[in-house]
Parts: sequence; structure tokens; C-alpha cells
Amino acid sequence: MLSAARPLDASTLAAVARGDRAAFRALYDATAPKLFGIALRIVQDRALAEEVLQDVYLRVWRNAASYAPEAGEPLAWLSTIARYRAIDVKRQRREVLVGPNEDGQDWLDGVPDERNAEAAFVESDGLRRCLGRLEDTQRACVVLAYQDGLSREELAERFGRPVNTIKTWLHRGLNTLRACLDET
Repeated sequence: MLSAARPLDASTLAAVARGDRAAFRALYDATAPKLFGIALRIVQDRALAEEVLQDVYLRVWRNAASYAPEAGEPLAWLSTIARYRAIDVKRQRREVLVGPNEDGQDWLDGVPDERNAEAAFVESDGLRRCLGRLEDTQRACVVLAYQDGLSREELAERFGRPVNTIKTWLHRGLNTLRACLDET
């Protein structure tokens, strides 16, 4: 098992790439709750999130050698795989699009709760404060893209704007959030 003595690092993924089953098991034990949380937040169905998680680890087993340490931390690489796989699955199963705020929920309800162990990596109060700095449509766009996994094309359809406008909103919104979070 990964511990303080052996943290999750590039050597763990290198061992997995060599076919080391013990390293793979340790990797799974250390990261499955986090990756499951990411998948569950996006697909919003426990059984489907379990399928996504299984597929993520199959991809990791097969492609661990493609991990490039200079590109970032192993957990970020794994989280990206989980996020994109969950988004793909959600897109395949999406039936009806609901417009922004048509579900009656406040955008803050979609921000992970700091008491949720699966979302502990996000400092909720700071994120809420920083999201509050964005304009309403830009905030909705960022939340729908990065929490719910909507594509730029789906956002363009929802907001009745060109895809390039959506890209600009997301880019500027993320820059604003990054700058705000860096202040804390």
C-alpha cells in the first residue's frame, strides 16, 4: 500500500508500466476513492461511475508507460483520465438537455461539500468565493463544463452562443478563478 514512506509518485506508475501487480494494487488502493468521486460527480449514477472507474484502471494498466512526470503529478494524470472517461460516458447516455438554472438548483449546490471525503481536494469556501467573482453566465458555463462535464458545443447550444464565445468564457473564467485561488 502507498504510505508516507512510499507516496504516489512517478516510480509507482513506472512500476505499473513494467507490469508490477503489487504497485498497481497500491495505486488502486490509494486513488480509487478520489477517482470514483470524480466519475460519480460527472455521471451522477453509482453503477455507471463504477463502470467508469473500472475502465479508467484498465486504461492505466495498459498505458502507464505513457505517463510523463514532467507533465504533472500522477494524481492529476489519473484524475484527467477519469474525468474525460466519465464525460465520454455521460455524453453517450445524455437524452435531454436542460437549460441553465431550469432545474431550480443554485449553482453553489453543485460545488463539492468540504465534508465530502471524495472532494476534500477542493477548498470549498475559497472556491465559492472565487466563483462568486464571475458573471452569472460565465459562472454557470464553468460549473456546467467542469463539474457536469458538458462539452463546449453543448454549452454553446444551451447558451445560444458560438463555440468560440464559450471557449473565451471558459478561458477567462478559469484565469479569474486561478488568480483568485492563488490569492488565498
